[in-house]
Amino acid sequence: MNRLYPVGIQNFEDLRSRGYIYVDKTLLLYNLVQTGKYYFLSRPRRFGKSLMISTLEAYFLGKRELFKGLAMESLEKDWTVHPVLHMDLNTRNYYDYESLLGILNQNLEVWEKLYGDEKKDRVPEERFMYVIKRAYEQTGRRVVILIDEYDKPMLQAITNSELQTKFRNTLKAFYGALKSCDGSIHFAMLTGVTKFSKVSVFSDLNNLMDISMDNRYAELCGISDAELHQYFDEDIHALADTLGVDYAKACELLKENYDGYHFCYKSVGMYNPFSLLNTFAKKQIGSYWFETGTPTYLVELMKLHHYPVEEIEHIVTSGPVLDSIDAASTDPVPVIYQSGYLTIKDYNAEFENYTLGFPNREVEQGFLRFLLPHYASVSVSKSPYEIQCFVGEVRKGDVDGFLNRLQTFFDDTSYELARDREVHYQNILYIVFKLMGFHTEVEYRTSRGRVDLVLKTSDYIYVMEFKLNGTAEEAMQQIEEKGYASAFASDARKVIKVGINFSDETRSIERWIVA
Repeated sequence: MNRLYPVGIQNFEDLRSRGYIYVDKTLLLYNLVQTGKYYFLSRPRRFGKSLMISTLEAYFLGKRELFKGLAMESLEKDWTVHPVLHMDLNTRNYYDYESLLGILNQNLEVWEKLYGDEKKDRVPEERFMYVIKRAYEQTGRRVVILIDEYDKPMLQAITNSELQTKFRNTLKAFYGALKSCDGSIHFAMLTGVTKFSKVSVFSDLNNLMDISMDNRYAELCGISDAELHQYFDEDIHALADTLGVDYAKACELLKENYDGYHFCYKSVGMYNPFSLLNTFAKKQIGSYWFETGTPTYLVELMKLHHYPVEEIEHIVTSGPVLDSIDAASTDPVPVIYQSGYLTIKDYNAEFENYTLGFPNREVEQGFLRFLLPHYASVSVSKSPYEIQCFVGEVRKGDVDGFLNRLQTFFDDTSYELARDREVHYQNILYIVFKLMGFHTEVEYRTSRGRVDLVLKTSDYIYVMEFKLNGTAEEAMQQIEEKGYASAFASDARKVIKVGINFSDETRSIERWIVA
C-alpha cells in the first residue's frame, strides 16, 4: 500500500482517520498542557503550527480514538471534554480594516450560535469576553482558546503604519479578553510567524509564556533528524533509488537542503516538514517551501531602509531583538529571522549575542532568487534563466557577454534609489554572484564603496575589481598594484582580469576592461 504523506493537511482528525503519516508530537503537547496555561509559539510558515493547534483541539474535545498508538493515549487518563474556541486568522487577506472585522465577526457569530448572542451589537472584545464566560457557565468546563496565525493582519500591514495601528489596537483589545476572563479559561495558545512586542499587541497579555526560544519545546514543530530516520527511513531508501545515489548521499542531500533550523541555542536542528514531505511524495529534491510563496513585506522592509543584502550573512544581534518585533520599528532583521529565512548559528554567552545565518540551501538559494527581480531590471519569470546564462558565459570565458547581461540588470534604476545607489549596486552584485555561486566557486568580499570578486570555473579564474564613479582603468590598476592575480600564478586555469566602473550618471556599468 502506498504511504500517505500529509502534504498541506492541517486537520489532525482528517490526518489520523485517513491513515496519513503522523510524526508523534503528543508527548510534548501533553507536557505543555500539564505544566502551564497560557502559551505563545512563533514558527515559520508551513512548519506545522496549524496541525499542532488542530491536535490540541482534538485532545481537548476528548477525541481519544484519534490518539490510538500515540504517546498521548497512555499519558492521558481522564480525557475531559472542554468547550474549544478555535480561530484561524490565516484564512483571509487583510488589505483594509474591514477585512479584520470581517474575520472576527465570522468567528464570533459561530460561537454566539452555541453560547448566546446577547452582546452581538457590542465591540468584538466585549462579544469575545461574553462568549468565553457563557461557554464556561453553560458547560461547567473552563474554556480552551486556540488562535492560529494571530499576527497575519499585522504582518500584511507592516509597511502601512496607519492600517497597522488600527489592526494593533483592535487585536490588542481582542486578545486582552483572555486576561479579563482568566477564571473561565482552562488553556490558551496563540501561534504566529512573528512575535510583536509586549508594548503593542501583547501589552495586556503579560501572563503569556513564550516558548518560541524554549529548548524544552524546540522540537514541537518540524522534524528532527531522529524523527526523520524513525518515520521515513524507507522513504529515504526509495528517494535514493529514484535519484540513483546511495542511502548516505540521499541523507546528505536532505540535510543540505532542508535541515538546519535552530530555534534556540544548542537545540537540535529541525527539518522543514513541508519540504521533506513533498520530497518523499514526489521523490525529487525541490524548493517546495518557496513554491508556496514568499511574503513581499520582507523585500519592502529591506528596500525601504536600503538594507545591504550582503549583511544577511553576517548578522550578530541580541536575544531581545530576535524575541519580538516592535510595531514602531521597521528593522528587517527580526522579521527575516522569525519568518524562517535566518536561523541561529552560534551564541556568545559573554555578550549574550546570537549569530544568524541561512539554515540550508533551499532557503538561501530561494531567498536570493526571490530578491533578484525586486532589485534588478529582470522579470520574475526570466531571472532563473538569466542566472543560467550568466553561468554559461562565465564557464566558456565570454566576459563581454557576461558583462553586457549584467549591465541590463542595472538599467532603469528608480529615482527613489538614487540617494543610496551604492547600496543598490552592491545588492544586485551580491545577489547575482551568490546565485552564480551555487554553480561556480565564488569568493566575494566587500568594503565601503568597493567590491572585489573572484569567480572560479573548471577552466577560468576571474579576478574582478569594481569602481563607483571612477574609471575602468583605475580598477584594473588596482588589480595590478595589489597583485590580486598573482595569488593564482601556480593554478593551471587561465586567469582573466576585469576592471569595471559604475557611473551614477548612467545608473549602470559605464565601462569595463579585460586583460
